[in-house]
Amino acid sequence: MDEADGDRVPSARGMRAYAAAFVARVTARNRLPLDYSVASLRVVDFVVDGLRKSGADPERAGEMLLGLGAYVGEVLVRRAGAVWVDFDDREQDYFGQPVGVRMPDGRVWNPLGKVRNRFEVGGPAESLQTFWLRLHGRARRHPTALTGAAPSRRHEPPPGRPVMQPL
Repeated sequence: MDEADGDRVPSARGMRAYAAAFVARVTARNRLPLDYSVASLRVVDFVVDGLRKSGADPERAGEMLLGLGAYVGEVLVRRAGAVWVDFDDREQDYFGQPVGVRMPDGRVWNPLGKVRNRFEVGGPAESLQTFWLRLHGRARRHPTALTGAAPSRRHEPPPGRPVMQPL
């Protein structure tokens, strides 16, 4: 399945497009600052908490939670070097979701389920921002990759000079 219809989850191949369509929809309506930065995961926490505190029915909130989960997964793809994967039967039984992300070190994470847990359980233990901070298996990137800011040119070597890479 490549596209989501209501609460149907797209395959791994369709998750990037699903997340982008979700972001376009909710940012146009609500002006949410969803820019695929790590800092935006705090916004996801805030939105999920708002749904929970307002007493939203889990069935009615399902599409929003799926979209937020796809967004969190896409942040992991863009900022941590993860890739979307279709879970095998064993992983689907364990995670309760058909798709997730695989980190560069091979670990598999379930962002859709993590958002659902934030909604159902709440509290700091289920924070998406904390999830990022505790996330194992991220690709090492320049610190500005975490915020989405442009890298500083102040510390770049002059043209023609070799760049030293840490071992």
